Amino acid sequence: MPYPPPSRTPSGPRRRSLLASAAGAALLVGCSTGSGGSEESAGGSLSVTQKARALAARDSVGLLGRYDAVLAAHPAVAEQLRPLRAEVVRHAEAFGGTVAKGGGSIGSASPSASASESSPYAAVPANEKDALAELAAAERALADRRIAALLDVPGELARLLASVAAAGAAHAYLLTEGAQ
Repeated sequence: MPYPPPSRTPSGPRRRSLLASAAGAALLVGCSTGSGGSEESAGGSLSVTQKARALAARDSVGLLGRYDAVLAAHPAVAEQLRPLRAEVVRHAEAFGGTVAKGGGSIGSASPSASASESSPYAAVPANEKDALAELAAAERALADRRIAALLDVPGELARLLASVAAAGAAHAYLLTEGAQ
């Protein structure tokens, strides 16, 4: 009696089911906040959250200062930058930063954030294209820092950081495309 041909179906789980399981596990881990709460959990979680929020607010307010400097140096790009700047204002406020109603940046949720908001952005390139490219680089660098910070913060703040980082990456793209 001849043996039947070997089955071509591999034994064990298929690649799709493994990928689906891994993605589901990542979602469960990423969406859980630990001990049934958000930022009220005991120990250092609250301070980590507060520090991360303060840093994110300071960074957004600093980026807002950069937008203001470019707008002051190159008023011709105001129409292009106005909606992006408005988003940065909303990001700063979402993290607890404070923004002057008249447009300028005035501070953040962190008491130690006062010195670094204006000094790194004092010089704006005279060339409009270079100014937009530097603004895009600042958006991209901030988005990268926020992505890196995701692992260190609890659920809701991680989701906010991820959302704002994605918006920053989109801003960098729009600024790069607008500069060409």
